[in-house]
Amino acid sequence: MKINGAELVVEAFGPTDAPAMIVHHGAPGLGSRNEPKRSFGPFADRMRVIVFDARGSGESSDDEPFTHEQWVADVDAIREHFGYEKIVMAGGSYGGFIAMEYAIAHPERVSALILRDTAADTAHDHLAVERARSTDRSVIPEWIIERIGTGRFESNEQLREYWKGILPLYDHQHDPAKDEAKLAATRFHYRTHNAAFGQNMPRYDLKPKLPSITCPTLVTVGRHDWRTPVAASQVIADLVPDARLVVFEKSGHSPQLEEPELFQQVVRDFLAEAGVLR
Repeated sequence: MKINGAELVVEAFGPTDAPAMIVHHGAPGLGSRNEPKRSFGPFADRMRVIVFDARGSGESSDDEPFTHEQWVADVDAIREHFGYEKIVMAGGSYGGFIAMEYAIAHPERVSALILRDTAADTAHDHLAVERARSTDRSVIPEWIIERIGTGRFESNEQLREYWKGILPLYDHQHDPAKDEAKLAATRFHYRTHNAAFGQNMPRYDLKPKLPSITCPTLVTVGRHDWRTPVAASQVIADLVPDARLVVFEKSGHSPQLEEPELFQQVVRDFLAEAGVLR
């Protein structure tokens, strides 16, 4: 699909006359629609679920700019293409950054906001570095630790080695076979990753704007998340009016995949209370 000058790969599931949900993946330059497809695909029984590879990620084109403003604009263009006045906006990790920014930029377009393992600023990033340095799951080379959250990569090959090094940190219950599968399925776009973490994140701080979010908001996080800890989600829940925080006790960075049945029930209950699902 041609969106704002980029070729984006977009998939939609579920009844066309049902409430719409757009889900933004995380990890620019590493992530893709595959994760939100797995995580939110089950909601297509009662919703129109739209997932996509953001520009510079997955199978979509590498057309710059790789900025939050552009990614937000792309979400709105996708919404407009499908003809929905309002959507449920969802996003995990870096996708949560874009989901929040979308809700701030387009409050009239968002009926509910679902966030997963994300943050409103970079105040907790140092904890990820400490966790990587102290983990007993594997020995992570120092050059990898020094690049966490920095966007300093010289090639796709180097980004691949970095991703391979930090994958053991993500799940609460480590499964090396799953790490290998994730690594094999990843398409690498190092320039996107560099822009996201080297240019966007140093000035990222949504805390002053979060009180302007007025739609029902669900904030979810894994108890053992190494990258965006519970404290980061608590900040969001404290600042967004009437936001609900749910902590998944048996999960790391991906409760939607580590505790899928519970996650789906929490989301369905939230959407019912928000009046999206009746």
